[in-house]
Amino acid sequence: MANRLTVNTDITKGTINRNIYGHFSEHLGRCIYEGLWVGEDSPIPNTNGIRNDVVAALKEMKIPVLRWPGGCFADEYHWKDGIGPKETRKRMINTHWGGVVENNHFGTHEFMMLCAMLECEPYINGNVGSGTVQEMSEWVEYLTFEGVSPMAELRKENGREEPWKVKYFGVGNENWGCGGNMRPEYYADLYRQFQTYVRNYGDNKIHKVACGPNVDDYNWMEAVMKNAHQFMDSITLHYYTIPGDFWTGKGAATGFPDAEFTGTLKKAFYMEELITKHTAIMDQYDPEKRVGLLVDEWGTWYDVEPGTNPGFLYQQNTIRDALIAGISLNIFNQHCDRVQMANIAQLVNVLQSVILTEGEKMILTPTYHVFNMFKVHQDAQLLDIHLSSEELGSGKEAYPQLSVSASKNDAGQIHISICNLDHLTGTNMELDLRGLMGSQVTVKGTTLTSDTTDGHNTFDNPDRVAPSEFTSFSLEDTMLTLELPAMSVTVLELTAE
Repeated sequence: MANRLTVNTDITKGTINRNIYGHFSEHLGRCIYEGLWVGEDSPIPNTNGIRNDVVAALKEMKIPVLRWPGGCFADEYHWKDGIGPKETRKRMINTHWGGVVENNHFGTHEFMMLCAMLECEPYINGNVGSGTVQEMSEWVEYLTFEGVSPMAELRKENGREEPWKVKYFGVGNENWGCGGNMRPEYYADLYRQFQTYVRNYGDNKIHKVACGPNVDDYNWMEAVMKNAHQFMDSITLHYYTIPGDFWTGKGAATGFPDAEFTGTLKKAFYMEELITKHTAIMDQYDPEKRVGLLVDEWGTWYDVEPGTNPGFLYQQNTIRDALIAGISLNIFNQHCDRVQMANIAQLVNVLQSVILTEGEKMILTPTYHVFNMFKVHQDAQLLDIHLSSEELGSGKEAYPQLSVSASKNDAGQIHISICNLDHLTGTNMELDLRGLMGSQVTVKGTTLTSDTTDGHNTFDNPDRVAPSEFTSFSLEDTMLTLELPAMSVTVLELTAE
């Protein structure tokens, strides 16, 4: 079977929500402190304590939404500890992540300032696991109420006269696990109670997010949707791609055997099955697809880098991670009727980061480059495609050689993102552009690849894995023939006149 793709350029299937390209920042390891926040007195160039180089890179990538403060940290976070003069903020032990001291210097004001600098939407996760209804209600009031109230006055005392705009608010996180080890029926009742007091003030309308299932816990999705769907705007899903076993050995981020490379790619495709099955359950209670599915934690999870704090979850990032990012984003694009946001874990220095820092140094990872290449899909119209792909592996270990999605933007430009997952050889691909007959088509391309399966960027060699111009194609009428490099992510831009 030849690798062949048909793109029906005149058939659209919905809008790809820009928030599918969202990110996640938790008080974990060196994500917030060192990665984003260095303090006003740091010799590292910063604006009000936030790193300038990281902000510039994220703006280039067009980060649309940022989730904070967790993660597991969210359900032990008490927001009033992170406001007011920094010298009087409470210090605490981060019991989830590394047992280090959390000084609360990065809190609500700092996060909202960061989002303003990034020009992205804030997505705040409230504390259900160890918090109270009053605490969550007062946080929303502090953030968004502009009238006369105790929380509005407190916000003004802390230097913010006007309320902020906050659209996305999560009512708890992983309440099936670190957020309280709850049963789904119990959480559904708590969600109904807590969300009642997540109020809309003035013209600020909050999009309420319920805690959804871990991986394939279909019973959780069933129970929460059945008992609370009418009170939510979205529900979450968490799935991490892990080569080995979560508890006994996840696998190395670099220096892995070929079998682990291919096995990890296969596991990335499990996201397709998860979204399909969870969507089927959601459809029973929400056939109009009013409720969004937010994959607000996803990405690769390996053993930490040797010599680093096990609780900091610091790992390198290779071309394998770039391919998994491409597979996942293509899947999210294809399910844009239900998937309205996704937040890769995590933004800087933790798990599948787009950025790594070391003191004043910063590098962009292969995953960053994929997000930067794929940003052309944000808010574009998903195009109807039909893919015939060779298979890699055999039997139960088989998976498609290619992963693809395509979109059309408001200017009429078509973008096609293609992952060739074969690490051994390049491949030819035929691309039939239906609906463009008689048009003059201009093609441009960018590709990302590596000469080894664990090719990655380091502080000494920051551009080892970087995008380059893709020119290995020929066009005849509406038939495009491509020669895709091995283990590559390629994005094509087609302009028809």
